[in-house]
Amino acid sequence: MRKLKKNQFRFLALLLGMILLLAACSESKKNIAIGPPASETNSVSKIILDAYGLEEGDYNEHQEGFGDAADGVQDGNIDISIGILGLPAASIESLQASSGDVVMISLTDNAIKHIEANSGYRRHTIPKDTYDFLESDVETVTAYAILMANTDTINEELGYNLTKIMIEKASENTHAQAKQMTLENALLGSEGLPIHPGAKRYYEEQGLTVENPVAELSADVSDAKNEFILGTGSQGGTYYPLGGEMASIWNKNIDDFNVTNTETGASVENLSSIRDGHMDLGMTVHVPALQAINGEAAFEGHKVPNTAFIGHIYPEVIQIVTREDSGIKSFDDLK
Repeated sequence: MRKLKKNQFRFLALLLGMILLLAACSESKKNIAIGPPASETNSVSKIILDAYGLEEGDYNEHQEGFGDAADGVQDGNIDISIGILGLPAASIESLQASSGDVVMISLTDNAIKHIEANSGYRRHTIPKDTYDFLESDVETVTAYAILMANTDTINEELGYNLTKIMIEKASENTHAQAKQMTLENALLGSEGLPIHPGAKRYYEEQGLTVENPVAELSADVSDAKNEFILGTGSQGGTYYPLGGEMASIWNKNIDDFNVTNTETGASVENLSSIRDGHMDLGMTVHVPALQAINGEAAFEGHKVPNTAFIGHIYPEVIQIVTREDSGIKSFDDLK
């Protein structure tokens, strides 16, 4: 009986040691916010981390929108936050105003080459004068935010009006990124995507050459509805406030039309919702839009055949932030 108790004690001591060891290992791992599930931020974050040889077990994964992630960085609960945002990002400026010690992480040349080889993102330099806390330029990657339409619900005339007002009334939009919605930029991010015939008609009237394949519409003026849904992103990001202003301007300028912007997980969720008939318009990065059309990555086996390009919104820039007291200068510090 005494021997059994000793064995039990040894077992409990061993078990306690293992628990303490696992806890220590968990605490040593950095907390990284990689974006909500089913978002483009989530997808590209994993490509970025893979570029540094970091696997899921090497860090504690937080799948949060950028607003919540920025709050976590401020509180010290998140060490690094990865976001796809316009320049400058209000949420990053707010984080700096609150903490006063934001650090933006540059990507190495090798990491950028890996990302370019495995995604549609391309090198981008964030000038040091973009934020007052930057001491030098930051090397990262970028894509394009675009607007996609549901070809089952957005008929040609409505697509034309959405495109026309998006470009010609952009000056009424007070969001910083609205200045990117110009005729000059209109087709950025459209390569490889079918274009909505209404958008094509407007752009050609303005003298642009449109070489995209033209989407087939099942939406018809005769059975048009007048209540629509625009999928944006999380409230802490760029899509939600920018999309809200776009919706207000459309509502003011299109007769018998009302669109409601809704908070979502952004790109992948918006495209999936268009496919499933739950959304009429969706803001997305051009990379997942291509994947949706081709049935790749998150859309493997689940193509989105009923969506078409309306127009470019603004350049989407990967911005990776931490704080000085984290001691992190690069992802190499996490190895």
